Amino acid sequence: MAPAGSRLAAALLLAWLSLAELVVSSTHSLSRPSNRHRPLILPLSRTPRDSPASSFSSSSRARDHHRRRLLDSELPRSPSARMRLYDDLLSNGYYTTHLAIGTPPQEFALIVDTGSTVTYVPCSNCHKCGKHQDPRFQPQSSSTYQPVKCNAHCSCDTAGRQCTYQRRYAEMSSSTGLLGNDLVSFGNESELTPQRAVFGCETVETGDLFSQRADGIMGLGRGYLSIVNQLVEKHVIDDSFSLCYGGMGMGGGAMILGSIVHPTGMIFSRSDPHRSPYYNIELKEIHVAGKPLKLRPSIFDGRHGTVLDSGTTFAYLPAKAFSAFRDAVIENAQSLRKIQGPDPNYHDVCFAGAGWDISKLSEVFPKVDMVFGDKQKLSLSPENYLFKHTKVPGAYCLGIFPNENDETTLLGGIIVRNTLVTYDREKNKLGFWKTNCSELWKRLQVTGSPTPAHLVPQNHNSTSAVPPSIAPSGLPPNSFPPNPFPVEFRVGLITFNMSFSIKSSSSKPNFTEFEELIAHELGVSTSQVHLLNFTSSGNQFHVEWAVFPADSADYISNTTAMSIITRLRDHHVQLPERFGSYQLVEWKIEPQKKRTWWQHKYFAVAAIASVVLLLTLTSIALWFVWKNNRQQSGAYKPVGVAIPEQELQPL
Repeated sequence: MAPAGSRLAAALLLAWLSLAELVVSSTHSLSRPSNRHRPLILPLSRTPRDSPASSFSSSSRARDHHRRRLLDSELPRSPSARMRLYDDLLSNGYYTTHLAIGTPPQEFALIVDTGSTVTYVPCSNCHKCGKHQDPRFQPQSSSTYQPVKCNAHCSCDTAGRQCTYQRRYAEMSSSTGLLGNDLVSFGNESELTPQRAVFGCETVETGDLFSQRADGIMGLGRGYLSIVNQLVEKHVIDDSFSLCYGGMGMGGGAMILGSIVHPTGMIFSRSDPHRSPYYNIELKEIHVAGKPLKLRPSIFDGRHGTVLDSGTTFAYLPAKAFSAFRDAVIENAQSLRKIQGPDPNYHDVCFAGAGWDISKLSEVFPKVDMVFGDKQKLSLSPENYLFKHTKVPGAYCLGIFPNENDETTLLGGIIVRNTLVTYDREKNKLGFWKTNCSELWKRLQVTGSPTPAHLVPQNHNSTSAVPPSIAPSGLPPNSFPPNPFPVEFRVGLITFNMSFSIKSSSSKPNFTEFEELIAHELGVSTSQVHLLNFTSSGNQFHVEWAVFPADSADYISNTTAMSIITRLRDHHVQLPERFGSYQLVEWKIEPQKKRTWWQHKYFAVAAIASVVLLLTLTSIALWFVWKNNRQQSGAYKPVGVAIPEQELQPL
């Protein structure tokens, strides 16, 4: 049975899917480019958890927070674009890409969302914005920034000078701000030169938008303000883009804005832009362990049909379809034991006894096939419909839930883990190709080719982590583990040495500021980063750093550790210009140290000792009061009682 919060969010989400978006600018007829453009390749990356609260420890409660869906959406238009992805799906509930705005560029980590159209970042004058990964955008610091002046085709601010935007989402978060126009840069790894684009400069954000670590949203949906639409209209990319989400426990991936040569074996489904303003597919059947569910094909065509949304974490089926799917999975996983979900407030369907090895999940969980209108099948591995239980090792839960009050089928990012998804809008079709998305970007970088067909081995069962192929210069060959961490391995400490030279030999770096900078670049809190030692010779410095677990944790998660190591290895830690360039000398990873009985029971013993001490002091205080009262009582003499004379003592 679905969680009440999930049912409510799903109902809100799907009830508003049919509303047209607010038209914030005039529409333009798009002329097709006469030539094929080289695609823009940008990387998707893993964003470390900013706090334990942002993890998926309460995955059921958090699931609807990641189902980002516009309540008021724009009229459909053609979009297109390409970029690199970071983060992993279940730690954060989203994937981000790095986008720079302005001159000089100001960089932001934006959630890639095919269900949104407007791209927006927090503005420097935002009076109600949360604390995010990067500093807010400062229009006054960009020499190329231009406000979008008020006109008849947009809503205007109270002064009637500048166009505004407002977006509300199904989880009751919202974004409001002003529309601006500036140069958008896609990173040094991209072949696309900076392009002018309209974006939102937030002045108010609420709900999950306020509390999330990511800075904002990159809109990839159908609509005039979509970053894809704007690039296509400028004829700099073709009307197509692709997303590739990493597998369970790894994250990362790639986003390709522009067309690619379709890999051999890619299967397609028709996508009807007139069916809804969102990306849809023609889902006809679902097979579990080779047997079709006893459902009519029309069940997947109810209301808004089957919608594919990168901003949604999980998948949601009509109630009848979910029941049939759940029962079929349970029937084919009888060797496993059903257990309670990670959050007792929700009735997740979970199984224990599957083991740590993700690559062997297909031995105990059934294969699932999604059959499209032309009979092509998209085969789903267990990682495409399961998520890890956060409290029971080796346990997994269904990542597919019922839409109790709506007949729409909503497919989120979990369905397309380790799957290259091509959104070919020019031909109105969506393509799917199973591959290792965590390695896709690395192979694209090494070859420089935009075509993944001949670069990425088609491994339908590839869900294991991919180790880095090379280490940075100066790094000892044994400093990086030959394989990614075993699941049982817990990182207790990460130390690394770096050398850098400051430009002015008369000044010394502010190491307090340096700690904050390193923590920000590695995506951890400042309290986790400590300076262990440093030596200097002139303006050359050699610094040793340590990264500790968060205050509320006993160890650094493997996902966060991999993110830290990758950023250091690939030289993605950006230092201010005054620090010059840095060289990573070496790093070490130390496992979590086993705590002694005293360390395990420290707080309990300390609490008991405090109580005993308090009771002892209270008893002593009461004894002194009682004794003093007795002395005063014994010294009392009734009136008239004869008292012997006492001799005066000499002075």
